[in-house]
Amino acid sequence: QVRIVESGGGLVQPGGSLRLSCAASGTIFSIYAMRWYRQAPGKQRELVASIGNGGLTNYADSVKGRFTISRDNAKNTVYLQMNSLKPEDTAVYFCNARHIAITTFDFWGQGTQVTVSS
Repeated sequence: QVRIVESGGGLVQPGGSLRLSCAASGTIFSIYAMRWYRQAPGKQRELVASIGNGGLTNYADSVKGRFTISRDNAKNTVYLQMNSLKPEDTAVYFCNARHIAITTFDFWGQGTQVTVSS
């Protein structure tokens, strides 16, 4: 059974940094594309960043130049480095793993809260 666990959230002041981690188990991590989503109160879940199994990355316009997604296949882990955080980055951040060929193999973590406030 595939298990996705996020960590690293917390409270940070505007302009600060956080690094989120997402550990996957129970599957061959390298054949999954990994994505970070976020959902703020009263808003729809939105895609923040993605990284393919080959390392190709994409970012939402709102986080380009501030966030960096990376993966370590040896550790079955994907990271989201968040710099220059803004209050509008406050949300629950979710990690998603989707098989590169079988898209119904789609798994989510429980989320980690990020709060940016002074």
